[in-house]
Amino acid sequence: MFADIIITSLINGSTYALLAIGFSLIFGVARIVNIAHTAFYMVAAFCIFFVTHHLDYHPIVGMIIGVPVVTLLGMVTYWIFIAPIREHEAAVLIGTIALALALQEVMLLIFSGDYRSVPPLAPGFFTLIGVKVFYQQLITLIAALVILGALRLLLMKTRLGLAIRSTAQDREVANLMGMNEGRVALYTVGISIALAGFTGAVIVPLTIVEPFMWLHPLIMMMAVVVLGGLGSIKGSFFAAYILGFAEAAVVFLIPMGAFLKGSVALSIMILVLLIRPEGLFGVVFEEER
Repeated sequence: MFADIIITSLINGSTYALLAIGFSLIFGVARIVNIAHTAFYMVAAFCIFFVTHHLDYHPIVGMIIGVPVVTLLGMVTYWIFIAPIREHEAAVLIGTIALALALQEVMLLIFSGDYRSVPPLAPGFFTLIGVKVFYQQLITLIAALVILGALRLLLMKTRLGLAIRSTAQDREVANLMGMNEGRVALYTVGISIALAGFTGAVIVPLTIVEPFMWLHPLIMMMAVVVLGGLGSIKGSFFAAYILGFAEAAVVFLIPMGAFLKGSVALSIMILVLLIRPEGLFGVVFEEER
């Protein structure tokens, strides 16, 4: 059972980390609370389902098509709907909620509310410490860790990463130093939505595809972001695995734990916030000092 908990928590934690880090990027650079973030994760899953079942291609082809399509969709919706109102926090919050619900209704209209599935990239399993570990689970974990490593290299070793970090720290100074803050925000949105699309791509063979699949990841993502500290990528990373482990432990150790996993994770978040209101690695933005 302990091995089951570890494997499940690593997969869940990696999924939440990808979503939460993407959310933190948008919030850090553009100060946008993007409620529609996990809705793009759902759209990517449906793109892969469509390419796999309706066009009869391999799931890898669906991933190659789905992630860029979702990234482009996210950047276009940001440019058209969010950028003009991004300085009005309440309007952005309401707008992203409306966008998420609109994407949900479009998926319902096209695919209905039936449960769907996508075949694994690598069928089969191997035994580790007496526990069945499916090859798809291993692929999902490795792919998530590789993407997280690549994102760190992007942020720390490239000019775009320097621009993103500078803009997140102080937008006005970044503008004075010659950085186009609006363009950096657009690129950051593209990276963030690509992370959400990639999350949908790697997790879709392990889950059920349906139009409401974005709701639970949204709750967990928000819990991770608040627990780790708003705008803190490092905080989102560690908080994702903390809540992923807590969720897996509740499911495996407590009777009917599947119905309690969300509430337990949120309870951990509330407990930490009572002790440390800014989260584990809270960031104070320059303009808020």
